[in-house]
Amino acid sequence: MKDGVTQTPSVQPDFLHNPVPKPVVLPDLDITSPQRFFNREISWLKFNTRVLEEAQNPRLPLLERVKMLSISGANLDEFYTVRVAGLREMVRNKIVRLALDGKSPQQQLDAIDVDARALMQTQQDVWSHLREQMKQRGIDIVQRDELTCQDRSHLKQVFVEQIFPVLTPLAIDPAHPFPFIPNTGLTLALELRRKSDKRVLKSLLPIPAQVQRFVKLSDGLSGKQRLLMLEDVLLEFLDQLFPGYAVEGHCLFRLLRDSDLELEDEAEDLVREFETALKRRRRGEVIRMTLSKGAPKELTNVILASLGLRMSDVIEVDGLLGVSDLQVLILDNRRDLQWQRFKPRVPERVQDFDSDIFAAIGQKDMLLHHPYETFDIVVEFLNQAARDPNVVAIKQTLYRTSNESPIVEALCEAAENGKSVTALVELKARFDEAANIRQSRRLERAGAHVVYGFLDLKTHAKLSTVVRREGETLRTYTHFGTGNYHPITAQFYTDLSFFTCDSSLGRDATKVFNFISGYVTPKGLNKLSVSPLFLKRDLLAMIQSEIDAVAGEKIGMIWAKVNALIDGDVIDALYQASQAGVQIDLVVRGICGLRPGIKGLSDNIRVKSVVGRFLEHSRILCFGNGYGLPSKRAKVFMSSADWMGRNLKRRVESLVPITNETVHAQIMSQIMAANLADQVNSWVLQSDGSYVRDLDPSNGAKFNCHKFFMENPSLSGRGSVGARDVPKLAHSNGN
Repeated sequence: MKDGVTQTPSVQPDFLHNPVPKPVVLPDLDITSPQRFFNREISWLKFNTRVLEEAQNPRLPLLERVKMLSISGANLDEFYTVRVAGLREMVRNKIVRLALDGKSPQQQLDAIDVDARALMQTQQDVWSHLREQMKQRGIDIVQRDELTCQDRSHLKQVFVEQIFPVLTPLAIDPAHPFPFIPNTGLTLALELRRKSDKRVLKSLLPIPAQVQRFVKLSDGLSGKQRLLMLEDVLLEFLDQLFPGYAVEGHCLFRLLRDSDLELEDEAEDLVREFETALKRRRRGEVIRMTLSKGAPKELTNVILASLGLRMSDVIEVDGLLGVSDLQVLILDNRRDLQWQRFKPRVPERVQDFDSDIFAAIGQKDMLLHHPYETFDIVVEFLNQAARDPNVVAIKQTLYRTSNESPIVEALCEAAENGKSVTALVELKARFDEAANIRQSRRLERAGAHVVYGFLDLKTHAKLSTVVRREGETLRTYTHFGTGNYHPITAQFYTDLSFFTCDSSLGRDATKVFNFISGYVTPKGLNKLSVSPLFLKRDLLAMIQSEIDAVAGEKIGMIWAKVNALIDGDVIDALYQASQAGVQIDLVVRGICGLRPGIKGLSDNIRVKSVVGRFLEHSRILCFGNGYGLPSKRAKVFMSSADWMGRNLKRRVESLVPITNETVHAQIMSQIMAANLADQVNSWVLQSDGSYVRDLDPSNGAKFNCHKFFMENPSLSGRGSVGARDVPKLAHSNGN
């Protein structure tokens, strides 16, 4: 075909060294209609399918594959409790708000149901395969009919001492209304017949979340670890719970409930309003029920009627209910079946200054790439600020953090030491609301000023400022991050931490804090761009600048790395840039609404998703600025924002320009280039919405960005050691 090619899979994941393939022609696609976009929800399901495919990846250690299967289950649960719940609410209230691709809420629910059911069946197939492999490697999930007399004797003791005390059988009859089953609640439903008079009893046995899903049995031959699923233990000892009854039938079911929060627009006390909303969430509407295959019909009908569900709301599962529970099988004593432990590096520059982080930052800007470089430096930055007599003030945003947070501990210590501490605690961080309320009260008791930001905006920007008296002046040290101040997730999320004492950035950050705490609209920002005020405007302007560069016979290029791309205005701007001749390479981990590689629409756009050992989370933007990429004159940014409507319109987010030469080169020529060059962890998005990966068995010799970062030091942290041995995957053209 002269003007394009028909759709053929493009498996060239190395975007750094391979040219853009020829665009394809899709005869049935109207590129002026909403068809030019992919649906957000279906795109997310495709992302979770990529996670699930990692559970089938033979290059991963066995228990890491089990972990990926568990993650795919937890992801799908959250998808239903938030996204599907929202669509069902729209249908119930007859709100016909079309998605970006033109689908109505009901059309999206229908498409989700088909894809999600297929995904869940694949989960069961994968679990069956992994279970057999685990057995071969010395971890046996046994069946009830495989139990020995010794097993039953051991289990009886475990049941009586550790399980029976927390069980509560619940009869179902007019005197006993159907009980409340919590979100993700797993319940055994029973049909029993009393032996004395043949009377039928229907009963529920909620399975307590406080008891491990897998019960350990005595080891088998050659030290094989043997485990039995908790529901099988309960079935084995039903006669202890229901003496005098015979079991006629049973089934297992699991509920997912609407977990979105609804808040009053004029809430007088935001913390109290969130506490009330959290109680309502626990009793949210049932969104999905999974039911063990072959359940007795009469028992099923009783459950459905009691919950107000239809059979279309039910997914029958021939296998394991609650795939997310497989996380507990990542056994500490089987390190041989997991990734070899990786110890994050401590930047040499910090060691050059005897771990004095202020001195290291004072020398020049510093960038840390987590988890390859330790998050402990961020914690120590605040610890040193808390104890330094010259520090007078600290300001900090907290979106998500750990339960026993060393960040919160440092802020409390600083407040108790008499420093002015202001903490922005975002109560609207989904599923962390209760934890954040606890953290805010702890900070208040220590004497910190705690603010909660806006009722209608989430504060998602990751900012921290430390004001330090040095001689006769006050100097502001600022930390910008792409990830949360969470030391646990920082061990497996890839994120950037940027430290600077640039006075302009420090003043800009302070204005952002004033915006959050006092609703003072920041004016005269020197370098920083923030949403919902300026970030989208500035992003569109920079895309337009690349178009203008091509019009002026210069080079137009864009590299970007985000977790999601679904904003229609941004996608259309990228389409326009592509048509103008701008070359655009995107690394989009999850949701992507942009169709790449289509003749007359996105000829010059490539999109890949990187999913591997670490969860890609950093957001990076590189604009050629007329000089192409990589270039010393390129504009390079890091950001807390994905390219979604919620990030650009309904959140406080930051876009940070990088001007320090070394940090600029590290982000562009090392971090971004490695993601573009990756071959092992990359899926290439096709114009029809499918993702293709390179499954060539010689992958071991191909470039793996995660392996590269684990093995090679970063540029800005080298200090006196020098950067001569630090590889740059892409070298600047000198401009």
